[in-house]
Amino acid sequence: MKKFLFLFLILFAHFSLAQTDKINPKTPPTKDIFFKKENTPNAAPTQKIKQIHSDSINRKPDLYGGNMFFDGNVEFQHNGAVLTANRVVFYQKENFVKAIGNVVLVTSDGNRITAEEMEYDGETQRGIARKNVVLTDPKQTISTDVLYYDRVKNTAYFNSGGTINDGRTTMWTQAATYFVDSKMNEFTGNYTIDNAQYRVEGKNIKQYQSTNTADFFGPTTITNKQKPSNYVYTENGKYLMNQKEVYLNKNSRIHYNGKILTGDKMYYNQLTGFGKGEGNVRLDDPKEKRYIKGGYGEIFEKKDSAMITQKPYAVKELKNDTAYIAAEKFLTYQKPDSIDNTKKKSFLRAYKKVRMYMTKAQGRADSLSFNETDGVLHFFRKPIFWSGEKQITGDKIEAYFNTENENIDSLKVRGNAFAISKVDSLTMKDEFHQVKGKLMTVFYQNNEMKLAKVIGNAQSITYADSEDQKTKKIDRLGVSISNCGEIEALFEDRKIQILACNIGAQGEIYPMSKIAPEKRKFPDYNWNTKDRPLKWEDILVDTPNNEEKQYETDDTLFKKAEEIRLKEEEKRKPKTIKRDRKL
Repeated sequence: MKKFLFLFLILFAHFSLAQTDKINPKTPPTKDIFFKKENTPNAAPTQKIKQIHSDSINRKPDLYGGNMFFDGNVEFQHNGAVLTANRVVFYQKENFVKAIGNVVLVTSDGNRITAEEMEYDGETQRGIARKNVVLTDPKQTISTDVLYYDRVKNTAYFNSGGTINDGRTTMWTQAATYFVDSKMNEFTGNYTIDNAQYRVEGKNIKQYQSTNTADFFGPTTITNKQKPSNYVYTENGKYLMNQKEVYLNKNSRIHYNGKILTGDKMYYNQLTGFGKGEGNVRLDDPKEKRYIKGGYGEIFEKKDSAMITQKPYAVKELKNDTAYIAAEKFLTYQKPDSIDNTKKKSFLRAYKKVRMYMTKAQGRADSLSFNETDGVLHFFRKPIFWSGEKQITGDKIEAYFNTENENIDSLKVRGNAFAISKVDSLTMKDEFHQVKGKLMTVFYQNNEMKLAKVIGNAQSITYADSEDQKTKKIDRLGVSISNCGEIEALFEDRKIQILACNIGAQGEIYPMSKIAPEKRKFPDYNWNTKDRPLKWEDILVDTPNNEEKQYETDDTLFKKAEEIRLKEEEKRKPKTIKRDRKL
């Protein structure tokens, strides 16, 4: 486009018409305001007109203000350029010409401009081509209704809408200015660029012929025509058209496969589908009702995957809650269903120092894997899971969510499973129910732990109480210690009820007076309040470092019993006889 406009500008800027000494100009022409003369220093001197050929020379007092006009096979020349038309009117005094009908301008290097009308002012060195204007060269065609050119400023422009076509790409714009010296086109107003693969739409663009690059100013969208839902939006950026690379600098978004990546500065390669963002990066997945924020992000459109780093955290909306997850790095990806290849499943992975917060459940681990489609959440390496005044640890924890209501259905704890439950959440007594074993399955009801099944070296320490049916008074019976191959424990308000203790069952209830405080906990007891997220913002740090809760040990009965026991032992000791040394 630039080259054609440049040729058009130069040819018209140097155009002059031959004249005969016999012609006497009459009434001056009515000129467009575009031809108003400006004080332009160092302007090139104007040349007078030469006329090459016409079938007839005419003059009518009531036509063209009495000025001479040339009809039939009219030809004018200027510096190797040839202008032909059905009719040319020459205003001698003003050094101004108007060509009418089948106007063709052929430049010295073979470029061709056609129009219904053309005007050129030799004094200002400006010209206007009107009606069905077409400029062609070996590479592209420019079409518009009115084209303005200025030889002094070396610019050409149109503002009534126009198209440019190079055989592969078609561009429409409301207004365009071509700067000849810098070989740059500036398009203002609405514009559209179309090729077989992409469509570019925007408000303002600067296109550089020498580098085949474009700078965007104002809202701009680049759309994948084969997949219109995949597009790039920016309000300031650069487009390397040969490489199909886009640099995005303001209010930018990359839409791909139903997801959206935003950032302060962004990059996208249309050929590879690779994109990245820096500064205030956000990856939205509306289908999964989830977004991830961080300082840096990468997407891989063709693999349908993404990575977010630099203090990232994810927010996933559930029907009855919201899950907040933080880690050092997040990966998201989709892969075909193993049963139905036409469907894809969504996965979220988090690495290093994972922290999770929900209203009724919190967790920590080294890493996390979440099958968002099936609702299975995996915690790896030293996981801790809290729910109310209950804590679960193990080598690996798997949380299963109901895909319909998005509540927790169950937990599976594999290896060194350990569940701890505060006996009375309303007091600060150091009393905790404990159940442990090799494998544990915990079932939930209304997002609350309800039942635990333990298999393999199952053990429990629970506080046994009795309730007076009339007064509803609770009396402490003691501490129950059980060892079984399998245990089923029912979590109830303020107590755990052992429903079953099978395979080599051993158990005994110790009155509070008969069991020392240190015997009321397993050796690997690990109740943790320091690292537990108490609000969602706590996930933004490695640990909230909560003040450790100070629990009160109730050993009154045990101490009294020990005092009595020691006194009884003292009584049973044989008395020693004192000897009188005087005897």
